[in-house]
Amino acid sequence: MSQPPLSAVEARVLGTLMEKARTVPDSYPLTLNSLVLGCNQKSSREPLMNIGDAQAQEALDGLKRRSLVFETSGSRVTRWEHNFQRGIGVPEQSAVLLGLLMLRGPQTAGELRINSERWYRFADISSVEAFLDELAERSGEKGGPLVVKLPRAAGMREQRWAHLLCGPVDCAVPADHNAGEAAPAPAPATAAGLQGRVEVLEAQVAQLRTALRDLYEQLGVSPLRQAEKHDRADNDPSTGSGRSEN
Repeated sequence: MSQPPLSAVEARVLGTLMEKARTVPDSYPLTLNSLVLGCNQKSSREPLMNIGDAQAQEALDGLKRRSLVFETSGSRVTRWEHNFQRGIGVPEQSAVLLGLLMLRGPQTAGELRINSERWYRFADISSVEAFLDELAERSGEKGGPLVVKLPRAAGMREQRWAHLLCGPVDCAVPADHNAGEAAPAPAPATAAGLQGRVEVLEAQVAQLRTALRDLYEQLGVSPLRQAEKHDRADNDPSTGSGRSEN
């Protein structure tokens, strides 16, 4: 049985709960205040929104009636967690892709793989595409398709995907940049993809620094002394690598 379309605020609230459950498990389930902050954050969001407490609570109430979120007990403050996989009836990988599409807007399969690094590690882009195809070909008995592949926009090598949880999307957006004011729409998705790449690269650099520091400790070598040794070698004329002065 298909779910009624979500509102934009419901999609943002649901996507934020799904994200925080994976990226900050120690703070999950979320209080209303934490949820609102997550919905309105400036990074990893497209479009940016400014949701108030009342709007978030109304969205939570609507999602609760659909069994997509529920309250948790055992705390003086009400906390919320999602029930997306069971409520929609999709596997973990598909839920990750739908959550990212709700939070970041239309994305290519490559962007989805990069942006999902902190949620779930897909083996390759082909794996992402396989789950997207499965969501696009979902039978009517299961509620119908949950994603759609958008026409390729001018200047883009790959086609983007959009979710259908908020209802049908306009697939006839002109691909020609001269066709109208709506043409620059791909830019935000590209910016979101770049932001995701930056986050992944920063995490990889941090891991490399930690590994290098551990290696120095195991070898009993000071990074500072090693750097001074290389400097002396560079400035030693006998090595042939020193700089000559006129």
